[in-house]
Amino acid sequence: MPIDWLQPVGIRLLDQTLLPDREVYLELRTVESVAEAIRALRVRGAPLIGIAAAMGVALAAAAEPAAHERVKGAIALLGATRPTAVNLHWALHRMERRADAVTNPGDLPGALRAEAQAIWDEDRAMCERIGRYGAALIPADATVMTVCNAGALATGGMGTALAPVYTLLEAGRAPKVVATETRPLLQGSRLTAWELSRAGVACTVITDGMVASRLRLGDVACVLAGADRIAANGDVANKIGTYTLALAARAHGVPVYVLAPTSTIDPATPDGAAIPIEERAPQEVTGWRGVRAAPDGVGAWNPAFDVTPAELITAIVTDRGVLAPRDVTRAID
Repeated sequence: MPIDWLQPVGIRLLDQTLLPDREVYLELRTVESVAEAIRALRVRGAPLIGIAAAMGVALAAAAEPAAHERVKGAIALLGATRPTAVNLHWALHRMERRADAVTNPGDLPGALRAEAQAIWDEDRAMCERIGRYGAALIPADATVMTVCNAGALATGGMGTALAPVYTLLEAGRAPKVVATETRPLLQGSRLTAWELSRAGVACTVITDGMVASRLRLGDVACVLAGADRIAANGDVANKIGTYTLALAARAHGVPVYVLAPTSTIDPATPDGAAIPIEERAPQEVTGWRGVRAAPDGVGAWNPAFDVTPAELITAIVTDRGVLAPRDVTRAID
């Protein structure tokens, strides 16, 4: 479990930056430490970021004396950590609405902890529904390809893009996964391969530059991708490399399924061009874990996400069903 409550007040968080080498759990007891964990990718994955942020607001409310002003400050601090993932702001807006409904400051800690727990519980149930809908699209014992990590490490439950894999596994099937390594932070090779191997799912890692060659072999039934934000027209922001994978899949006639909870759909964003794309430090590209790979003085462009146009996506699988990209806002009507 990548996240849990600490008693009496705190969050137990798996530091995903250290996987697969070390499995280290952090004890976070302030909203500032939660914000740092989100910003540094110690916790990641759009749904799990939202859960962690909600829990961080609850931590702020638990500080003595309880105060609405402290909660508002915590929401502003957490909201500034990652601009692209809409689940973060969705969860924070929900926590803010719950706080505004509480008239007695003494009731804030209990009310906001209960709201954060509800967000977590609902995400777990949404993952299970996504798994059932997605599993129906995958042939028995098929090989699927994924990008980044959208499994149990990225959500409050079994995952989004990996949820159909786990659903099939529970049904006695034997799905197989080809995971792109997902440069520059290797969420595919470090995280997806780690959790799949622990679950007993056959997994093969490839570099990002190998996707077209592997799809050309003809053994991949479909591509499964998560999402950090889905625009109203069905364009999808996801980890950098998803657009490349979708283009290669279209060239080889392989369907692309995006799997995400309804909280990832942002009707206020009309299309992909309006999605803010986080740019991260060039050091993530020019080196790895403190070892520089590029010559001194060479810069790097490091967008954390790209946008896959709706026309490259076969279907979007939500907890409310399978939709054509153009119809995605129907999931939240």
